[in-house]
Amino acid sequence: MDGNFLGTTVVGSYPQPDWLIDREALSHVVPRVRQTGLWRVSDEHLEGAQDDATLLAIAQMERAGVELITDGEIRRESYSNRFATALDGVDIENPGQVTGRSGQPTIVPRVVGPIKRNRPVQVRDVEFLRANTDRRIKATVPGPFTMAQQAQNDHYPDRASLAMDYAVAVNQEVKALFAAGADVVQLDEPWLQAHAGDAREFGVQAINKTLQGVTGTTGLHLCFGYAAVVKTKASEYDFLVELDDSVVDMISIEAAQPGLNLSVLGKLPSKTMVVGVLDLEDGAVETPEAVAARVRETLKYLPPEQLMLAPDCGMKYLPRDVAFGKLQALVEGVELVRAELRLSPSSFRRRPE
Repeated sequence: MDGNFLGTTVVGSYPQPDWLIDREALSHVVPRVRQTGLWRVSDEHLEGAQDDATLLAIAQMERAGVELITDGEIRRESYSNRFATALDGVDIENPGQVTGRSGQPTIVPRVVGPIKRNRPVQVRDVEFLRANTDRRIKATVPGPFTMAQQAQNDHYPDRASLAMDYAVAVNQEVKALFAAGADVVQLDEPWLQAHAGDAREFGVQAINKTLQGVTGTTGLHLCFGYAAVVKTKASEYDFLVELDDSVVDMISIEAAQPGLNLSVLGKLPSKTMVVGVLDLEDGAVETPEAVAARVRETLKYLPPEQLMLAPDCGMKYLPRDVAFGKLQALVEGVELVRAELRLSPSSFRRRPE
């Protein structure tokens, strides 16, 4: 994106208020199918309550100084289940089961027919965000590879075929999200790392099909899993450098918690890298100096115009005061490095049409 010199962003989610959702129950699960019982507000008032909570998330990201913001994914029980269960071809009443990333059985959507998008899913979310901030905004949507892995396939001949139809559905949604006002649309694809063999076989193909004909700035996030769930992480990705062959503009990765070997950044020369410099497993708020040290380490491998900084992953499982403090430290730490390099401030405020 133009004017990007060490820009700051969030990956996607931000903590939801306790009055909106049962955070204690949510802390034990990453739902793959809808779990509407988690919401504390009646159906009659839920949309309004989610709007109010979204305004709180927007305000906190703005106050912290984050330049490219999201709506905090406040309306979702997880990053993927709302979109994945809104498509034709899924049996909502009779879910399926797969082995999750932890090796445990996981309840997932069961695909029983052709996957098709018959309506917008997140367009109103983007319209609401666009109407309530002057910052540049990012929309997130689950990617086709991850959704294909997070489904019991009772219809397609193989998982690759399923992923390609998910790609068509996500392509339609991505175009609609740009039309609604998104400046960046990010595919969430954490299962590329978890299923590297399949990812090498058809991951890039599915991603490129998803972005066919898309003209806006695109991103992709992959990680080792939420810090609240996955405590021990590898220092290297099993699937990452292959994404340099994709048409995605920006690649978002976690680096702080796993102590990632950052030399991999030099192996994706065509991409802007969004690097995690906030450890979300650590409940303490980093100092700006600690963040700045992580940014300086990253700059050994990338020039500032090819680098953005972010939390490692979605922040939804953190206490809200901790999430806000970490975002403040992110912004202040990045500003320290910008000053050292005498870089102009990165402005991600939306320009007039």
